[in-house]
Amino acid sequence: MWPAFEQALIRLGEVEVLLGDPAVIGDRTRYTKIAKEHGSLQKMIRPYNDFLKVSDEIAQANLMFDGADADLKVMVEEELKSLMVREVELRTRLEDILLMGGEDYGSIIVEIRAGTGGDEAALFAGDLYRMYSQFGRDKGWKIEEISFSPGEQGGYKEVVFGVSGDDAYQHLKYESGGHRVQRVPKTETQGRIHTSAATVAILPEPDEVQIEVKESDIEWERMRAGGAGGQHVNKTESAVRIWYKKGTPDEFEVKCQDERSQSKNYDRAMRILRSRVFERQREKLHQERAQHRKSLIGSGDRSERIRTYNFPQNRITDHRINESWYKLDAIVQGNLGEVIETLRAHDKKQRLAESNPEAVMKNVAEANARL
Repeated sequence: MWPAFEQALIRLGEVEVLLGDPAVIGDRTRYTKIAKEHGSLQKMIRPYNDFLKVSDEIAQANLMFDGADADLKVMVEEELKSLMVREVELRTRLEDILLMGGEDYGSIIVEIRAGTGGDEAALFAGDLYRMYSQFGRDKGWKIEEISFSPGEQGGYKEVVFGVSGDDAYQHLKYESGGHRVQRVPKTETQGRIHTSAATVAILPEPDEVQIEVKESDIEWERMRAGGAGGQHVNKTESAVRIWYKKGTPDEFEVKCQDERSQSKNYDRAMRILRSRVFERQREKLHQERAQHRKSLIGSGDRSERIRTYNFPQNRITDHRINESWYKLDAIVQGNLGEVIETLRAHDKKQRLAESNPEAVMKNVAEANARL
């Protein structure tokens, strides 16, 4: 039924043998590559084994109907309902793994860019950066500064940072899109409310095994860092700009200047570049899914306005699920958990709905017919 996972099981056995091979152990580069493959295979196989276990439990529960008394049959029916919902969840997870290479990423890159609104948009981008950073630290995740472009009055025109930790992507993947703020800017003398915007992109960070960027696809140059001064700017030619597929419709560039070491700036720029290439591949796969899946809140479309932060009303509204929370002051300080858990619950409900729950209940009905 799932040949790709059966093949992965076979490959996992082969890789485990290789990890015990003295020739592989003695070759550090090869061992590291195989160890990474082993970790990726284990993540892929784990939900498959869970699916097989649940399917077996469903089969055993169905057998219990025969010869059971009325009270036991009621209990088994409830257990079947729970198991079948879990089976749908795992089936969806397996489909996602096959379509998208899985979503269990060890680290992500977050890009926040100021949009319309000038200095106020840059200040808002800074607020978003602090909100996500504090939320991540409270979760025990590692926050890594990668690239910053400060605004003239504070905040950031663009900020890029890394987040690594358990389930970081699963929690933050719903944050991609347009964020709008409504408040009285510090520079406003007449008390008028202004509307500004920023965009957020949550990019899974692939390793070199998942995404291979050919040398022929990139051009790069070193240059002197620019900007308004301060800790993020240096006076030597250590800044790096990398072009991906320059001169083609797929062209884009990445620049890093925040480290004093050229090699560190190059490594950071390549991390961002690989994540953007990976994002493009994922977007293409998303588009190839059925039309009704495009409505899922985890689509990651940056052009979509997903949320409004209204400071005068102390309100934050997520437009995808049409829900508001009147505790904006706490949320912008990093208390984002309630918002994210609500989004996760909504996403789960959508995924169950698109996975044909009628078929699940039909299976239950067929089991009941045997009573």
